[in-house]
Amino acid sequence: MKTSSATRCSNCLGIYFLLFLVLIYTISFADTSGKLTGRITDKKSGEPLIGVNIVVQGTTIGTATDFDGYFVIINVPPSIYSIRISSVGYESKIVQGVAINSGQSTTLNEKLSEQVIEGQEVVVVAEKPIVDTRQTSAVAIMNKDQIAVLPVQNLQDIVNLQAGVVDGHFRGGRKGEVQYQVDGVTVNNPLTNESVVSLDRSVLQEVQVISGTFDAEYGQAMSGVVNAVLRSGKNDAIDWSAEMYIGDYVGFGKNSKYPFLDDIDPLAIQSYQLSLSGPTGLPKTTFLLSGRRYASQGFYFGQRIFNPTDNSDFSAKIINPTGDKKLIPLTTNDEWSGQMKISNSLFEGIQVSYQALLSVTNNKPYRFDFRYNPDGVKTPSSFSLVHGIDFTQMLSPKVFYTVNLRQNKIDYSDYKYENIYDPRYYQAKQPRSGGEDIYDGAIIQGLDLGRYMEKTTVNILKASVTAQVTNIHLVKIGAELQLSDITYGNPGVIYLDTNGLTPYVNSPLFPAPQNYKPISFSTYIQDRIEWKDVSVRGGVRLEYFDAQSKVPSDPQNPANTIIGAPTSTSKNTTSKIVVAPRLGVSYPIMVNGSIYFSYGHFYQLPAINQFFSNSDYSKLKDLAGGSTSYGVIGNPDLKPEFTTQYEFGMKAQLNDFFGFDGSLFYKDIRDLLGVEIIETYNSSRYTRLTNVDFGSVSGFTLALDYRASSSLSASLDYSNQFALGNSSEPSETATRAAAGKDANPREIPFNWDQRHTVNGQVTFQEQNNYSLTAIAKFASGQPYTPSIGTGFGADLEDNSGRKPSGVTVDFRGEKQLDLYGIAMSAFIRVFNVFNTSFFNGEVFSATGSPDYVSSPTSADRVRLMDPNRYFTPRKIEIGISVRGSSLID
Repeated sequence: MKTSSATRCSNCLGIYFLLFLVLIYTISFADTSGKLTGRITDKKSGEPLIGVNIVVQGTTIGTATDFDGYFVIINVPPSIYSIRISSVGYESKIVQGVAINSGQSTTLNEKLSEQVIEGQEVVVVAEKPIVDTRQTSAVAIMNKDQIAVLPVQNLQDIVNLQAGVVDGHFRGGRKGEVQYQVDGVTVNNPLTNESVVSLDRSVLQEVQVISGTFDAEYGQAMSGVVNAVLRSGKNDAIDWSAEMYIGDYVGFGKNSKYPFLDDIDPLAIQSYQLSLSGPTGLPKTTFLLSGRRYASQGFYFGQRIFNPTDNSDFSAKIINPTGDKKLIPLTTNDEWSGQMKISNSLFEGIQVSYQALLSVTNNKPYRFDFRYNPDGVKTPSSFSLVHGIDFTQMLSPKVFYTVNLRQNKIDYSDYKYENIYDPRYYQAKQPRSGGEDIYDGAIIQGLDLGRYMEKTTVNILKASVTAQVTNIHLVKIGAELQLSDITYGNPGVIYLDTNGLTPYVNSPLFPAPQNYKPISFSTYIQDRIEWKDVSVRGGVRLEYFDAQSKVPSDPQNPANTIIGAPTSTSKNTTSKIVVAPRLGVSYPIMVNGSIYFSYGHFYQLPAINQFFSNSDYSKLKDLAGGSTSYGVIGNPDLKPEFTTQYEFGMKAQLNDFFGFDGSLFYKDIRDLLGVEIIETYNSSRYTRLTNVDFGSVSGFTLALDYRASSSLSASLDYSNQFALGNSSEPSETATRAAAGKDANPREIPFNWDQRHTVNGQVTFQEQNNYSLTAIAKFASGQPYTPSIGTGFGADLEDNSGRKPSGVTVDFRGEKQLDLYGIAMSAFIRVFNVFNTSFFNGEVFSATGSPDYVSSPTSADRVRLMDPNRYFTPRKIEIGISVRGSSLID
C-alpha cells in the first residue's frame, strides 16, 4: 500500500514526540567531569574516621566520610587540585597535586593523626600513579601542563602522538570514524564526519584520546573518541596571556626536492594569540576570551609567468606571457579564530555556561598544474560557529544532571568569484594548457571554473543524569537528539560558447544545491562499578536514524522509464535502529598492576554526503544497454557501518620510575560503505553506494612511561597492526570494475596499513626555568600497487608492495624569564629536525620509489617535478609568550 507524504509526516511527528519524551525522562551526557573517591582512617589505630570533611579547594565542592570512612565526590571539573581534609580532634591535611580527569576516578586514601597543637596543618604532595590500573581500555589523557611542553600547536597534533593513531586513522580504521567532542558535545560535521573546529593548544584544559573500546555514552564512532575540555575563568583572579611566533620552512643550500627553501622569509608563518579571563563583575560570573590570527604561505611555490587573461595561439605555438615572473605561494592558510566562555554559579549547586568557538578561514589549495598561472586558482573560504548553553545542577552530593543545547554552523564556499556572472570569468576564459611540449602541459591561461557550496546547521539537545547510587555503583542514563539542516552541491559552472564570445551558465551538475534534513537520536544506560581495585564498566546504547528521503522501489528500473519493466515508484527511506552493548573489566593481579578486557559493538552512519551526492535517480532515465557513464549513484537508504571490537591488556607500575601498558586488539568491520553494480531490465549497468565492504584489524601496542623525577620524563610506545579489507575507499570497487579487475577481491591491506609504528618522547625541565622536549616517530612503509610487468611480477595483487620506511624528529625548547615582574618565556619549535624528505607519501608504481622511474612517460616527468609526494620539510618557529595574573579580593 502506498503511504502518503501527509501520513508519513504524521508518523514522523509521533516518533519525534516519543523521542522527546524519552529525552526528557532519561537525558544524556559525555563525561567532562571526574570523580574523587577514597577512605580516611586513623593513622595509629587504622580505624575508619566518620564525618571527616573533604573539600576541593578553589571550588565549592566537598563532602564528608561515611560510617566506614569512605567518601565519594562526583562532578569535579578536570584539573590539578589541592584537597583539604579536616576533622575535629585531628590535624588538618592538605594534599596538593591531585589530578582529576574527565570520565575517570581518582583515589585518595589518607591517614590522619590526632591533633597535638591546635590549628596544626600538614601539607603533602599527592603521588600521581604512572599508570591508571582502573582503566578498562586504551585511554590517553593529557592536561594543560603536559601539553605546554610538547612541540605541538593544535588538537590534531596531540591526537597523532598517541599509540595506534596513524595520520588520523585509529587502529586501522578509515578516516571519519572518530568522534570529536568539545566539553562533551560533538563538533563533527555530519556531512563529512570530520571535526569542524581546529583548537589551539592554548585553550585546552585537558585532552582525552580513546583509541580502544569506549563506553556506551559515546556514539557515532567506530574507531575512537577525542574529547577536548576547554579552560574556564576564575572568580578570584584576572589571568591574561599573549603569544606570538613567526617562522618558515627552512632548507640549507639548494635542494631539488624542495625548491626555494634556501630563501628564508621569517614572516612566512605568523601567529598572534591573546587570552583574557576572570570575573565579569557580576556575582559569581566568570569569563574567558581568546583570539588567534594565523597566516602561512606554505612551502610550495610557483612562478607568475602567465596571467589568467593571457591569450596564446596554441595551434601556431605562439605564446604570449604577461606575468611578472614573481615567486607565488601555491598554498596559503589564512585563519581568524576565537573562543568565548561565560560561566555563572550564582545559585548553590547550579552551574550555567555559554560558550562559542568561531573560525574564519581562507585556504588556497595546492594545484601544481597552475604553477605558472597561480592567480587562476580558486580560494575556498569557510565560516564555522560552534556555540551553546550548558546547564548543570547538583540535586544532592551524589546526584546531578546536565543539559546541553548546542548549535554547530558551517558555511563553506569554493569558487574563484562569488558572482557566477562576474565579468572576470569571461575575461579569463576557460583554463587551457598548450600540451606537454609547452611548459610541460601546465595550465597557462584561464581560471579554475569549479564551484561548490555547503551550508550546514546541526542543532543538538543533550541532557544527562548521573548518580552515585552506592559507593560502588555510578549509574548514568542519557540521550541525545540531533536535527540537521544541510544544503550543498554544485550551483553551476560558467562556460563560453564555441566562438568564445558569450558566457553562459550550464544547468547545475548533479547534485545541484539541495536541502536535506536527516534526524538522529540515541539513548544509553551505563554503570561504572568500582569495588576495591576491581573496575567494571558496562552499558548498552540504542541509536535511531532517519534520512527523510526517497529511493526507487525497484533499483533495476531506477527512473521508471524502461518499457515493459515492472513499475518502480519512489518510496521512503527506512528508519534505522541499532543496539550496541559495551563491556569493560579491569582486575588487579599485583600491587599497582591489573589486566583488563573490553568488548563492544560500535555503529556509525556514513557521511551524509555519501547518502545524497549524485542521488537523483531521474538522471538514469536515458539508460542504454551497456552504459556505465553516470558515476557512482548515491544512496539515501544506507545503513550504519558496524564494528565489533575486542581488547585485552595489562597495566602495571613496575617500580617507582617505570609504568607499562600493553594491549592486544581485534576489530571485525562489517557493512562498510562500498559500491554495488546493478544490472537493469534493459541490460544496462550502473553503480550505487551500499553497505558491502568489509575488513578486519588486528594488532598490539606496547608502551613504557619513565618518570625519574619532576625534571625528567620519557615515554616509548610501539604499535603493530594488520589492517585489511576489500577496499580502502567506497569508489574503489567501481574503479576495479572499470579496469576489468575483480570488483570484490579478498582482503588486501588498506592504503594506510602501517605495520610498525614507534613514538618516543623525552622531556627535561626545571620548573619556572626551562624545558626541552623531543619527539621521534618511526613508520614502516604503507602499501602501494606495483605496476604489472616492471620486474615485480605480472600477477601481483593490489597493495602488495611496500613504500620505504621513515623517521622524523620534532623539538621544542623554552626558557622562562622574568621581565619587571611579568612572567615571560621565549621558545623555539623545530618540526622535522633532520628534514626527512619521505614519510609514506606517493611513490612510482614501477619502482616503489618517490625519486625515480624507469622509462618515464610524459606524465611521470611532470610527477617528478611535483614536490607534493615528499614529506613536509623542516619548519622552524620562534616566539615569545607573556602571561600575568592579578588576584581579586
